[in-house]
Amino acid sequence: MVYQPPAGARDLLPIDVVQKRWIEDRLEQVFHGWGYHRIITSTLERMDTLMAGGAIERSTVIQLQNIQEDELGLRPELTASIARTAVTRMADVHYPQRLYYNANVFGRTPEFKHNRQQEFYQAGVELLGGGGLVADAEVLLLVAACLQALNLQNWHLIVGEAGITQSLLKAFPANLKNQIRTAIANLDRVAIDTLSLSDELRDRAKIILDLRGKSADVLQKIHTLNLDEHQQQAVNNLSALVELIEAGGNCSLILDLSLIKTFDYYTGIIFEVVSNIDNQTRVIGSGGRYDQLLGLYHPQAKNIPGTGFALFIEDLYHVLLNSGQLPQTTPASNWLVVAENNSAIATAFAYAEKLRSSTHLVRVEMELGSSNASSIQEYARNKGIPQIAWIKADGSKTIESVNG
Repeated sequence: MVYQPPAGARDLLPIDVVQKRWIEDRLEQVFHGWGYHRIITSTLERMDTLMAGGAIERSTVIQLQNIQEDELGLRPELTASIARTAVTRMADVHYPQRLYYNANVFGRTPEFKHNRQQEFYQAGVELLGGGGLVADAEVLLLVAACLQALNLQNWHLIVGEAGITQSLLKAFPANLKNQIRTAIANLDRVAIDTLSLSDELRDRAKIILDLRGKSADVLQKIHTLNLDEHQQQAVNNLSALVELIEAGGNCSLILDLSLIKTFDYYTGIIFEVVSNIDNQTRVIGSGGRYDQLLGLYHPQAKNIPGTGFALFIEDLYHVLLNSGQLPQTTPASNWLVVAENNSAIATAFAYAEKLRSSTHLVRVEMELGSSNASSIQEYARNKGIPQIAWIKADGSKTIESVNG
């Protein structure tokens, strides 16, 4: 029906926009303070660009009909688009590059249910060209700085390490590895019990699944898995990162080496940002390291390390809604300018423009032609406009303060 938005779409009214911008403005201030610069990439992408990293299911992408041969889709996330842009349009820049975005993304569940939301908003960063401890720490500490800027309470980081977890999975038979990986990703203990494994490998799978909790406990438990030299070094690096993050005291951290996706997008740390308000748990962001992704788009297949995160604006909105911080009204205009007759209209417009030329934002409305002074005053009271300027054709004016 022409008077309804498409299924899965929604409109943002002025108060919704004010609240959304309140969140985004505070995040952008933090991004700027950490030296990040905004990048805007295309909403449309080629499907092969979106699918290259293996992190996206084709069925979740909203695809578009195209008279040309290219298959096109609406971006379901920003990392792939930024990776493509960085290696093709920013080839001569010096690394590291600190980039941030504030954009809409599109996606749907594979089973696509009617009226399920399909457009979302995200704000996040990509730190390209930086590997190792300092870059990983910067991204995690930047998450904490963002949530502190929003004065968000009762949140924590769940941090895993995809490289370590993938390495631990190498002990399992090749024909069962994907099933083990899926079971661990889904915390499915029953699936592990039903697989044809030796007692030793079954115990190993359950230990990996249980590598979750306080960092000291998890790091101690992982040493029971008889690590090789490479695995031990990776664990040492993770331990140093955890120590650095926890030393700041800015966030609560849960170490979870069962936190692994069912695709090979991430190569190092992987994390989720989780809020727990009124016993309701909500994932409000996620991120991680992807050191092979940019090479998929690079003309010479050159790998450039990268790490980043996305914060989910709608989820942040729902968490903050009852905090009393979000604006409850749209900003009122500062002035209502009234031309007392038709001959005064040009003069009234000129005075309104003079008011707007202030060095700070001044909101000025023009009155649209009511002949009734009392209705004009009532309009100003209802809209919270504190001052009315009554303008005559000769340029003289009367300023009236409006009582609420």
